[in-house]
Amino acid sequence: MADTAGRISVALVDDQPLFRAGIRMLIESQADMELSGEAGDGEEAVALAMERNPDVMLMDLRMPVLDGVTATQRILQQADAEGGNKPKIIALTTFNRDQAVVEAVQAGASGYLLKSAEPEFLLAAIRTVHSGYSVIAPGSVHELFQHAARTLPSAGPDLSVLEVLSARERDVFLLAAKGLANAEMADSLFVSEATIKTHLRSVLDKLGLRTRLQLVAFAYERRLLG
Repeated sequence: MADTAGRISVALVDDQPLFRAGIRMLIESQADMELSGEAGDGEEAVALAMERNPDVMLMDLRMPVLDGVTATQRILQQADAEGGNKPKIIALTTFNRDQAVVEAVQAGASGYLLKSAEPEFLLAAIRTVHSGYSVIAPGSVHELFQHAARTLPSAGPDLSVLEVLSARERDVFLLAAKGLANAEMADSLFVSEATIKTHLRSVLDKLGLRTRLQLVAFAYERRLLG
């Protein structure tokens, strides 16, 4: 976890030592960050999360022994079971339309980045997820989930999953799924941003979701967006 100076502790998980070395130097050059540990596969990542309890984990998705998606699931489930700090996980991938990215988001990752991302973008992403927001690689997140949805069996929208939500919560769900910011949703529904945040938290809790990005994936999976 962050130290007494308030630095963000970052754990790095990747099976390529050279890639880890570059990211290590980048993180250690930042006054507000510290590297809490490294792992070369998913099994090591799960152990590292338990031992070091980092604020943010950079998680390669394709690794030996245990892949990054399964490691993400185990780490977050473990944190839930123990009631401890949940690390914010950023999935790392080599290409934008990676089905594993969708699976990582569904598992609870706070976003994803291309491994070729500019250093400044990576650092900004770490700070962003640490603040409680999601991050995505440049490009359209909706395009990614639309592409993934096309691989699913053809079916109509599954509206039954929204029955647990109130009418206003359904409005918030659909607007958030379309990618609107809190301020935009507040303007659209003629309520305050604080009200939107309250509704959004209720929506995530009722649907068993962790992040807004996971909400978008949920909507496309069930064909709730036209």
